[in-house]
Amino acid sequence: MVASPVFADPGDGWTRRRFLQVSGLAAAGLLAGCATNPVTGRSQFMTVSEDEEVQIDRQYAPRQFSEDYGTTQDAGLNAYVERVGRALASRSHRPQMPFSFRVVNATYLNAYAFPGGSIACTRGILLKLNNEAELAALLGHEIGHVSARHTAQQLSKGQLSNLVVGGLSILADLTAPGLGQVASTLGGLGAGAFLASYSRDNEREADALGTAYSVRAGYSPEGMVGLMEMLNGLNKARPNAIELMFSTHPMSEERYRTAVQVARGEYTAARPNPLHRERFLDETARLRAVGPAIEEMQKGDAALGKKNYDQAESHFRTALRQAPGDYAGLLSLSRCLLLQKKFAEGERYARDAVAAYPQEAQGHFLGGVAALQLKRFDAALVDFQTYRRILPGNPTSVFFTGYAYEGLNRRNEAAQEYRRYLQQVRQGPYAQHAAQRLREWGYLR
Repeated sequence: MVASPVFADPGDGWTRRRFLQVSGLAAAGLLAGCATNPVTGRSQFMTVSEDEEVQIDRQYAPRQFSEDYGTTQDAGLNAYVERVGRALASRSHRPQMPFSFRVVNATYLNAYAFPGGSIACTRGILLKLNNEAELAALLGHEIGHVSARHTAQQLSKGQLSNLVVGGLSILADLTAPGLGQVASTLGGLGAGAFLASYSRDNEREADALGTAYSVRAGYSPEGMVGLMEMLNGLNKARPNAIELMFSTHPMSEERYRTAVQVARGEYTAARPNPLHRERFLDETARLRAVGPAIEEMQKGDAALGKKNYDQAESHFRTALRQAPGDYAGLLSLSRCLLLQKKFAEGERYARDAVAAYPQEAQGHFLGGVAALQLKRFDAALVDFQTYRRILPGNPTSVFFTGYAYEGLNRRNEAAQEYRRYLQQVRQGPYAQHAAQRLREWGYLR
């Protein structure tokens, strides 16, 4: 559990102190603030400024994107989603926000937005869409959350105490040698710890805004109908496949019926607008070519969640035969092998992942964890230092850096990292280990 006065490294804009000031005082009714809702035009209780929304976004969105194995290396697909998203954002209620749109490598089904306008959809959900109008509805819905300031509203009401507290430990699931058993999740699999959970009212508003923005951009409102039909069908047939999406985006039959009513009522004149199915199929052809591999990874993730490691490993190996060099596949297999304490082989696949996508952080993290387990402290040190350059702010990587220095008998450097870690985290086995070493070495009394 995080217990320090700041969430991340010095220099980050959104600190734990500021977060607690906003959420705690707001919950107590002691911090008054009003702002005009950009969608309704009405005054509303708000303690988070637009600048702070952007700061939160810049600090935490990169960590969630990395949790989802980074932005896809398919530059054409990414550019396509960016074009569609920007056409909608320019027609939204907050076109001045620094919107960005990307596809992340994760295979589970989800799309999400951070409050400053960073929006992502996973490869998994893209494979379930049928046309560009459905993609526009999906992105428009996420833009709607940003436009209506839903995350800022929850922060202002003190309803997001886990948004950051939970997020900081998202990668803290592996233990170093001698510090206990390897945990079950090894860093998540798109755990969504940084994401807000919306209310049903939030979802209704975002649906309405998403439809409005997509129609303004020239799409048929049938795009939203198709999106809701797909999600509702999956919710009934395969609820586990979209469990995370529905934990953050509550689904209901009502949302589908509303989409149909709106399309046939308020937006009936726009129904003949194009769906752009052929263009969507052309732009997503490379993604769909690896669709069978992604399905195998989804099966592997499901088996991994049930601790059926042999079954999960089989699915991940099948996926890599179908899509050799896939970054998410390589990391999934590496994680699965590490959970089975097959550290040398797990490290090999982590190294393959780094070779496939050196600019992304997760491969370095898993490689470092494997190297620690193998007592290859020099290699682990390089991995965690690289990880921290790519993705600063995760205290677990600070601890593991210290642990690697300790393994190399470089006490001064180890002590410096352990002190830095204890400035952020005061409880748990890592904190206990760090404090014990500092006392033993004479740095603490």
